[in-house]
Amino acid sequence: MKVMQTAMGALSLLALTAAAQAQSTTLTIGTVNNNDMIVMQSLTGEFTKQHPDIQVNWVTLEENVLRQRVTTDIATKGGQFDIMTIGTYEVPIWSKQAWLSPLDNLGSDYDADDLLPPIKNALSTDGKLYAAPFYAESVMTMYRKDLLEKAGLKMPEKPTWDFIAQAAEKMTDKSAGVYGICLRGKPGWGENMAFLGNMAREFGSNYFDASWKPQFESEGWKKAVTLYVDLMTKYGPPGAASNGFNENLSLFGQGKCGMWMDATVAASFVTDPKQSQVPDKVGFAPAPCGTENCPNQGANWLWAWSLAIPASSQKKEAAEQFISWATSKAYIDLVAKEKGLSNVPPGTRQSLYKNADYLKAAPFAQQTIDSINNADPSASGDKPYVGLQFAAIPEFQGLGTAVGQQMAAALSGSATVDQALKAAQSQATREMTRAGYIK
Repeated sequence: MKVMQTAMGALSLLALTAAAQAQSTTLTIGTVNNNDMIVMQSLTGEFTKQHPDIQVNWVTLEENVLRQRVTTDIATKGGQFDIMTIGTYEVPIWSKQAWLSPLDNLGSDYDADDLLPPIKNALSTDGKLYAAPFYAESVMTMYRKDLLEKAGLKMPEKPTWDFIAQAAEKMTDKSAGVYGICLRGKPGWGENMAFLGNMAREFGSNYFDASWKPQFESEGWKKAVTLYVDLMTKYGPPGAASNGFNENLSLFGQGKCGMWMDATVAASFVTDPKQSQVPDKVGFAPAPCGTENCPNQGANWLWAWSLAIPASSQKKEAAEQFISWATSKAYIDLVAKEKGLSNVPPGTRQSLYKNADYLKAAPFAQQTIDSINNADPSASGDKPYVGLQFAAIPEFQGLGTAVGQQMAAALSGSATVDQALKAAQSQATREMTRAGYIK
């Protein structure tokens, strides 16, 4: 009898355990291997403590690989991910194709009205939010104040590329392992083309004209890419054609870059003594202009790494709970407590930039918010597409990466600038004609 009772008790325990496991939800989240996302993963225990019925499985990938994986998964309704890390390029396209679930239940205390208007608008379609921004960025110039002073120069309030070229030459000391300038070279629509598309706009050129004709052989693109290759060949680090955002972040943090024009999100890492060897030597300025007449502090870009739910997910309720937690004001407070106030995810909430303690702790905060506010991705004039460093059309992802490979070839010396731009123009014209944009 006792044996039977013991057996029945064991069975009951197993049944209860099975029931608990059945009620537990596991979210699979695809994300990029950038620093802020690594911090989010390290703090996930705080979320599961509050939501013991939800477990989190992370799939962390390099930027180009992540984009390929999530695009394939959502287009084929593969269902591999319950939450995807995507950006301002994907949201307007995928939401219109009904590939994303609207975020309509983030909780009464989420305060979506606190999101910065340019970011909220970029992640919304027909007034509905389809992705919540984890961090957002524009572009800025980060530079070594000590090296610039040693060169006898002062960073202008609105730097031009002519000044940047002069400074890069004088700041370079290859014998000491210091390169005057570090820029993205790794091919990809979100890597080197994010930078070069922005640089071309600084010289007056866009990806397409009003009739969707590609502009890669225009004067602006020729000036931009010629200067880019010249600067990086003379004053950049070796192997630059393989360097993306993370590689340049590492180089700058090691004190090997005099200047770096890139995403504003990098600022907190290059000024963090735990992650940078030059934290107190970094200055910040707007992105350079191609001409002396410098409108709106340069030609800024606008991007937000954001969390979205594919329409194919069967775990929307749990997914929204995680997204609400990871993009909330409370999460910002958690990061401030654990990592320091200057290291919170930037660029998403108005309240952060009204916080006097943050503005004091983060010397880059004002430049970040100014750059974001001065970025206008809307279509206008001879720019028929939404977007700045990208064109928000489905074809751009493949086209931008193909063109990026041509630009990397020019940087590595396996093609001339004219050859690279001619090949890019040919590829783009063929693709835009095939897709029906060019009649």
